[in-house]
Amino acid sequence: MLRRRTRRAEAADPLDAAQENRVRAVLSLGGVPHGDLQDGVQQVRLRLLERAARGDEAPRDVSAWAAVVASNLAMDWHRARRRQERLGERLASLRQEQPAQDGAESRVLSLAVAQGLDELPDTQRQVVVLRFYADLPVRAIAEELGIPEGTVKSRLHTAVRMLRARLREGEVV
Repeated sequence: MLRRRTRRAEAADPLDAAQENRVRAVLSLGGVPHGDLQDGVQQVRLRLLERAARGDEAPRDVSAWAAVVASNLAMDWHRARRRQERLGERLASLRQEQPAQDGAESRVLSLAVAQGLDELPDTQRQVVVLRFYADLPVRAIAEELGIPEGTVKSRLHTAVRMLRARLREGEVV
């Protein structure tokens, strides 16, 4: 009975070993780090399964189709990395431009806001930092992150509400 389950699992896998190796090679040649190769293979596998679930017919040459998808994933990986690098550069330049504020009150507020930011989920923290520290408009944030403007607004609203509640709990404001 165990053998039947194994055979069914193998039959359900849309990529055979040779195709998987080709996907790994394309991703690797595309500059994707070794640690991310398995994720790329899973993404190709997932897209092939999604095609089947939609009822689309299978590609004539699965190996070639998978190689094209892997190439696109490699380009997406590089775009995301460049986006993160630009974001880091912007944040670093903003830190250098900000004048030092004196006063114990401003230090307490800054510390409380920093702690509040640490408690936010990554997606919310990212839009708050881009909006209020990098001073980017909502449209630019949406383009930078590749998400709809409404999602940016929603994340900002939720994050600001959580930060306000945190500052009130700590009796900072």
